[in-house]
Amino acid sequence: MIKVFNTLGRRMEVFEPDSPPKVGMYVCGPTVYDYTHIGHARTFTVFDAIKRYLRLRGFDVFHVQNITDIDDKIIRRASEEGRSWRDVVEEYTRDYMEGLGSLGIRIDHHPRVTDHIREIIEFVQGLIEKGYAYVAESGSVYFEVDKYPDYGRLSGRIGRDAWRQEEELVHEKRKPYDFALWKAAKPGEPSWDSPWGKGRPGWHIECSVMSSRYLGRRIDIHGGGVDLVFPHHENERAQSESLFGERWVKYWLHSSYLTIKGEKMSKSLGNIIPLREALKEWNPGALRLWLLSSHYRSNLDYSDEALAQYTRLLERLRSVADSIGRRLERAEPKGYLTDSEIEVLRSIDGVLAQWHSSLSSDFNFGRAMSSVWEFTTIYFRDVEQTESYTLLWRSWRALLSFNTVYGFADNIFESRQPEKSLEDSLVEALVEVRSELRKRRMYDLADSIRSRLASLGIILTDRGERTEWRRKA
Repeated sequence: MIKVFNTLGRRMEVFEPDSPPKVGMYVCGPTVYDYTHIGHARTFTVFDAIKRYLRLRGFDVFHVQNITDIDDKIIRRASEEGRSWRDVVEEYTRDYMEGLGSLGIRIDHHPRVTDHIREIIEFVQGLIEKGYAYVAESGSVYFEVDKYPDYGRLSGRIGRDAWRQEEELVHEKRKPYDFALWKAAKPGEPSWDSPWGKGRPGWHIECSVMSSRYLGRRIDIHGGGVDLVFPHHENERAQSESLFGERWVKYWLHSSYLTIKGEKMSKSLGNIIPLREALKEWNPGALRLWLLSSHYRSNLDYSDEALAQYTRLLERLRSVADSIGRRLERAEPKGYLTDSEIEVLRSIDGVLAQWHSSLSSDFNFGRAMSSVWEFTTIYFRDVEQTESYTLLWRSWRALLSFNTVYGFADNIFESRQPEKSLEDSLVEALVEVRSELRKRRMYDLADSIRSRLASLGIILTDRGERTEWRRKA
């Protein structure tokens, strides 16, 4: 049983999608006017991991994540830099997509706003016909908040005085808290034809249209950063349920902030770290592990020390994978396990059960990560020195489950069981030559082989007369 914390109602609920095993999940993607930063990366990685875990548990998740490619911020950036808004969009979309690729995030569908203008206009027209929206004299169209009585329940901002007011064109709204569905064109701005004149979509309407187009009128999961709860998701919910006349999203999930020295990243503080810069300094696998090192609803604080710690975990996990791969090739299945082997087997199963328990309880990645650390301890202490096929294979299956969610070494797990490559065979041949040199006390040559392999990222560990090797993360 999987339980999730639903922002709507602020309570834990059993996860029961409308049409199991299918799960429709929509996550708010970026407005592409600047480089993707590690705060964005946290949100995108969290929901990628949630999707991966649901798939591990047998759900068929279809993950839609939009790209907002027309917005006030894009137009402003283009004006400041003296170039076309399309050039701005393409530059920062490319940066976003490259960042996702580096982190191993695969989105099933990436709709763009400007490809859905016709559907947006139809959606707005439907709200007007149902009496939930009105056309202002300028040609802008606004959602009339007072017509939707449940407004404010998602964010908890019930009182009118708590609602944010738009500064733009307040005078033509019926109420200052009504929000724009369609914005009348200004001179020099990109625009599209509509029944109300030239203009472009408001921010909130975009996600309602694209999510419902690809996932239907009843969506299982709608996710994003906690900063989007109000006004973006509150407004999305209001306009969608007004048009559809029924509950729109079943589970609202929100990831919390990424902070630096306890402070939220912001341009005013000058502490924003672009994802591309972080990826130059840290291994993508280590970055993923760190981004998933706390509960997704808790703040995560950036520090070099934390990234160094998860770099070490990445090295341990890859060492486990390398070690299991080599030992499985020579281990022979047997029909009898000793009492101590059974005890180790139960330890592995117990850690895996704890891991599943943590992730089944609102995707508690932080608590689940402690199980991963414990697993590496069990392996190096109790499994590495054995030749038990059962323990090695069970360890491999546990590691495969971890990687399915954390994605720290997808390339290692492409096949059901690791196969020895030509490169592995050559390394093992060199290790055997070095072992023979050590037996003959030709230590200078043996050390030379060790140093040369280290320069190629191969680390040797001598255990008496036996030598183990692994790849450096």
